[in-house]
Amino acid sequence: MRFAVIMAGGSGTRLWPLSRKGTPKQLLRLIEGTSLLRIAYERLGDLVPPERVLVCTGAAYADQVAAELPELPAENILGEPEGRDSLNAVAWPAAVIAARDPDAVIAQVTADQLIEPVAVFTATLAEAFEVAENDRHALVTLGVVPSSAHTGYGYLHRGEAVLGFEHAHRVLEFREKPDLVTASEYLASGEYWWNAGMFVWRASTFLEQLAALHPGSHAAVLELAAHPERLDAIFPTLHKTSVDYGIMEPVSAGAGTAHVVAVALPVQWRDVGGYASLAETLAHDAAGNALIGTSVRLDAAENVIINTAGDDHLVGVLGCTGMVVVTTPTITMVAPVDAAERVRELVALVRAEAGEGYV
Repeated sequence: MRFAVIMAGGSGTRLWPLSRKGTPKQLLRLIEGTSLLRIAYERLGDLVPPERVLVCTGAAYADQVAAELPELPAENILGEPEGRDSLNAVAWPAAVIAARDPDAVIAQVTADQLIEPVAVFTATLAEAFEVAENDRHALVTLGVVPSSAHTGYGYLHRGEAVLGFEHAHRVLEFREKPDLVTASEYLASGEYWWNAGMFVWRASTFLEQLAALHPGSHAAVLELAAHPERLDAIFPTLHKTSVDYGIMEPVSAGAGTAHVVAVALPVQWRDVGGYASLAETLAHDAAGNALIGTSVRLDAAENVIINTAGDDHLVGVLGCTGMVVVTTPTITMVAPVDAAERVRELVALVRAEAGEGYV
């Protein structure tokens, strides 16, 4: 049977102070009053029924996730006691699902992306399911057809076509985030796709690769699936690494017993990780200011102005260009747009100087 796992455990530090411990970015209703988590769930369409959709999130957010997705059974919300990176966010659910159905095929999707048109995404995911169902040795990843020489994304080097599928290719290698010259070369070659960080595979195939490359983690997640009451004892011991570093890159280089296939995803794709990408989704005024909430602007252009401090709170912006101004009930943050990716550094300083209550 087909299953889906929505990865929704990120802390969203680059969207501080909107995203904080109690209000992670995937639960913020920033996109026309809808959360990224809800959007990710609805994007699955009819491909997977609710009883076979799981969410892997932080244990502290499990109740909020349940409220946001009331269609899901309670046992389908997997709460991590602490973050152990993306390998474990896919390995634990894979073990849980394999225990339910040894022949399961799983789509791993994320809760921090916006994808349009949704119909193209759904068709692509359906093709990825079919590739994994037809080739038990395939680990399938979705490759976004690039629209620019973007330096903020990893890339997939596309190889030969997979017979019988219109949009599937073998993956020769994964490439890290490039500089602008290299990204331009990738774009011009037509041989590279952006790495969307979404995957489809048979649970058994993934777990076989995990056993070969990380045998300790493999044994631990099987034990965890069999004895969920040991979650707090077992999960913090798992090796912390990403699924790309831990599985996908080594397998694409010949390790393990599988191979990597990419299916083209020709969509408008935004990874809503920081304020620059969030701004692309928001309403803009005539001066190019991206806006949420109440504000008054004078001689202000190309700013990101977000006011969530309440209906009786006004933000006034005068003579500013290219700034991020974010106001919440307890915190105000101001930064140049081109420095907004450094918000993590500011959060670390806030934690040290003002305390955990502000992060």
